Parts: sequence; C-alpha cells; structure tokens
Amino acid sequence: MAIRVALMTGPEEPIRITHLPDPEPGPGEVVLDTVASEVCGTDVHLWHGHLAGIPWPIIPGHVSIGRIAEARGVEHDALGERLAPGDLVTFLDVHGTCHACYQCTVAGQPNRCPSRRVYGITFPASDGLLGGWSEQILLKAGVRILKLAPEIEADRFIGGGCGLFTGFATVERSGMRMGDTVLVQGSGPVGLAAAAFAHLRGAGRVLMIGAPEARLELAEAFGVDLRLDLERTHRAERRSAIMEATRGRGADVVLEASGNPNALPEGLDLLRDGGRYIVAGHYTDVGPVELNPHLDFNRKHVDLRGQWGTDFRHLVGALQMLSRHGDRLPFERVIGARYPLEKAEEALRDVEALRVTKAVMVP
Repeated sequence: MAIRVALMTGPEEPIRITHLPDPEPGPGEVVLDTVASEVCGTDVHLWHGHLAGIPWPIIPGHVSIGRIAEARGVEHDALGERLAPGDLVTFLDVHGTCHACYQCTVAGQPNRCPSRRVYGITFPASDGLLGGWSEQILLKAGVRILKLAPEIEADRFIGGGCGLFTGFATVERSGMRMGDTVLVQGSGPVGLAAAAFAHLRGAGRVLMIGAPEARLELAEAFGVDLRLDLERTHRAERRSAIMEATRGRGADVVLEASGNPNALPEGLDLLRDGGRYIVAGHYTDVGPVELNPHLDFNRKHVDLRGQWGTDFRHLVGALQMLSRHGDRLPFERVIGARYPLEKAEEALRDVEALRVTKAVMVP
C-alpha cells in the first residue's frame, strides 16, 4: 500500500502529489490516519523561501490531528493517558531536542536547542511521513503524543492549530497581569488565540488591530472589546482610538501576531511607558523595518521580548484551556475552507490572500 502525500519541493515550486511507501513503525513509533492538518501562514512563508535551511522536498503540515492506526509498544500518551487504536490524538511537532545542550539544561529553553527538528518543516520527505499533508503520519519514538479529551472536537482543535499554542505561549511570555490593557496586532489564528488567552487570564480590556473585516468579526467571540480595521483606518486614527481607550497612556502590553514588519513601529508607539512588547508573529524572515532605539526603546523603558515557537507545556496548557473553556475558544468558527491534497496550492494561495482565516487539509 502506498500513501498519498503533498510535496513542497522548493520555493515557488508547484505542490506535487505523489506516493510514499506504507510506513513500517519501529519500536516506540506510532502511525496515525490523518484526520486534518492545518495550512498556516508559516506554510505560505516556507513556500516563498522565507525560512532558511529547509531540506527540500518536505511534506508540510506541522500541526495535525489523527487517529491511531498502529502503535509499536506505545500504550500511553505523554501525560499517562491510555492509548488505543482509533483514539483521536495530536502531538508536539518539535522533536529531537537533545536534553543535553546549554539551551536545554541551563537556559531552560529547549525551543532554542540546536538539535531541534520540526514536523512539516525541517524533516525531509526522504525521512518518511513526517508532515501532516499526507494520508498517514509516522510519529517517531519519543514524539510527545496527547490524547484529546472527549469534549475537544476535532474542528475546534484544528481551527486553532499552531495559533492556539503560539497564542498561549505569547500571553505567558508577556507576563501580563490581571487588569492590564492588552493590544493585539493581527487578527489571524495567532492573534485571536492571544486575545482569547489574554481575556481568560484577566485582562482589563483587550484591543485588536487587524484585517480583513471578516477576521475582525470573529474577534468579539474571542474576548476582544475594541476592534480597529487596518484597511479602513489610518495610523493616526488608530492611535487616537487606543489613547482614548487607555486614558492617554497606551496599552500595558502589546502582542505582535501579525507577521508584518510595519506592525512594530506602530505597536511600540501604542505601548505605554514601561510596557511590555512581545514579538510572536515573525517565525520567518519577511524583511527589516526601521526603528529608533532612543524613542522606541530606551526613552520608553520598554520590555521587549521575542517568542520563538512553542514548548510542550504550551501544548498541554492550551489543550487544558480548550477543554475547560471551549465555549470561549470557538476555533471551529475560524475554519474558512477544507481542501483535499490535490488542492494544497489553492489552500496556500487562499491563506496568503486572506480569503480564509484558517485553511484545513483533509487528506
């Protein structure tokens, strides 16, 4: 039996549908029948060659959900839940951290481990079914698997996708306090998740700048109090609205989730003196932007932080919140369209053009 996959063969190259051999799991490995895999902004940037070191060709799809088809000696998930064939599971896409380097053992930042590999991004297709745009996914020994709680529907999970975990990590990284006014830049899945988790963490108000309008219309359901349309307002108008909402001080915390370099000068301008600015939207290199160190950082006494990827605790925490507060995290509403493997390129173009908020591959 051969498994159909969608291959990304290089920057700007057409997506190619091909077959790879049926996986033969070794000890400690698991095979999933893919239920769904997301198409996110990172996949678009990958396709355009904005991330260095990609071992082309790859099978994209770094956040996926599937049912256990076969397991070799794996009886429990990473938290001790019993596993059985047919169980709906997801997994941490990061694999291969060494647990021995400085970043792992001293800094406590395994997301910066030089041995870190990522499903759907840094594994070549020659290594096997290590991406979600495939009928099946091979989980290598040591991959951290999590069984989904019964109350977490597949659509709610995959509608959040990597944005769910990144948004959780971004809010954690911000150190926001109860009562803080939080401004989110970007109304895609990361921005919506960041807004929702800021709201659940006790933000006094959650403000959002984003586009298009269809995305902003979802924001209220995710806890956003004030929405500003990037396409229908000028920067001066947005500044006036934010300053009015914050009594002239600016936001206590600004979470950049847009992936647009131009968001940084505006976000820093809208941050109060001594506030915290978290850059989470720039997983790939989309170019530089001009900033003034004196005015934008030093004089404002800014606490500037980056959030690179996610760790296992972010996956666990986000799923716990999704299980407990699913009605306030309605990510199933974010899904704009579903695509078979043959329409992977169409899905990428739709995400790039913002025609859909979340595109989902259904192999």
